[in-house]
Amino acid sequence: QVQLVESGGGLVQAGGSLRLSCAASGRTFSSYAMGWFRQAPGKEREFVAAFNWSGGSTYYADSVKGRFTISRDNAKNTVYLQMNSLKPEDTAVYYCAASRDRSYQVRVGPAYYDYWGQGTQVTVSS
Repeated sequence: QVQLVESGGGLVQAGGSLRLSCAASGRTFSSYAMGWFRQAPGKEREFVAAFNWSGGSTYYADSVKGRFTISRDNAKNTVYLQMNSLKPEDTAVYYCAASRDRSYQVRVGPAYYDYWGQGTQVTVSS
């Protein structure tokens, strides 16, 4: 069982930056694939960025590539999402997720993820 708690959301102007954190419980954190998803009002949850379980591969949605960076600190059981050059269309609730999937492929579908945080709101004003 893994419990995930996100933090770091807030209100920022377009062009600004935020860093989201996801603190995970459990001693086997390093063996999970980790990802970030987001959901805007009236829209489906969408993939943002993720690691595979080994941490050796990352993948980003085209809409955030070059602006967002996912990273993890296994010693702190924490995953980060650095978000730069934010746009109003990045406004959403951001969720951290953990997957027991052991594929070396990075999983982008929400169904692959077993544990979810409660989400943190990111609002980008124009």
